[in-house]
Amino acid sequence: MPASAIRIGINPISWSNDDLPALGGETPLSTALSEGKEIGYEGFELNGKFPKDAQGVADVLRPYDLALVSGWYSGRLASRSAAEEIDAIASHVELLKHNGATVLVYGEVADSIQGQRIRLVERPRFHSASAWQAYADKLTELARFTLSQGVRLAYHHHMGAYVESPKDIDTLMALTGDEVGLLFDSGHCYMGGGEPLQVLSKHIDRVCHVHFKDVRKPVVQLARNHLWSFPDCIVNGTFTVPGDGDIDFAALLDVLMQAGYQGWLVVEAEQDPAVAPSYAYAKKGYETLRALLAAAQVNHSARQHRTPQQPPEHRSL
Repeated sequence: MPASAIRIGINPISWSNDDLPALGGETPLSTALSEGKEIGYEGFELNGKFPKDAQGVADVLRPYDLALVSGWYSGRLASRSAAEEIDAIASHVELLKHNGATVLVYGEVADSIQGQRIRLVERPRFHSASAWQAYADKLTELARFTLSQGVRLAYHHHMGAYVESPKDIDTLMALTGDEVGLLFDSGHCYMGGGEPLQVLSKHIDRVCHVHFKDVRKPVVQLARNHLWSFPDCIVNGTFTVPGDGDIDFAALLDVLMQAGYQGWLVVEAEQDPAVAPSYAYAKKGYETLRALLAAAQVNHSARQHRTPQQPPEHRSL
């Protein structure tokens, strides 16, 4: 696999949080872009500070020579029809396509509590097989539309939403067509009760986008014991950048390399920049992934070129 097949990008949430404006809301987008470029990131995902039109996004990124990685879309398929969602998503698809992004981050926000101070155990759920199937059918139809426009839907399993746990991910992948890609988020996976390596390995054939978010396991345990909301998890330091927590990213990269993954690794870590300074942590995340990716590429190349061991030669006496 050529080195360029996997690229390292970042989400601006390291500098400012759309859902929690108190966390870096005063930081201009230009600061994130200039610092991200200086660190070495090749691209950014969208946040609320980007322009809402395709050319505006291009104009913002061009001076920094940064690519548009993708952009979150707040979907409401759980409460409306596929046709309604297609109408709603079309402009976002066009924005991504115009700027060279080939995946769309789909997050289901209907009934979601991810931005509210509500205990995560009270998140929405599909309570019947028919409800799951109806949702999956609509999602497949929506994904078929985005794919027809050259952009693949990457479904983001997320804390506080309908699809959160490993079982939820299993069900969604089983019921949807291959048009529906999976955004694998290591932090949400662990926080949702999964073992990231197992979940990634199980669904690697559907993974089309990756968010690498680390977790501090002792804080995760506190969150579970005290029934925190998702905002509580963020402000109390549950998440961090790769290399600062407890997830084994080398093992995850090995799975991605073995599967021939070609796409972005996005550092996305919701933290309070007053506690975890944006530049320092973004740099730590980048340097961690750059080193791990280089090692994974060397190991992958060595495996490809390794010849089977020859049996020992038998000589007669």
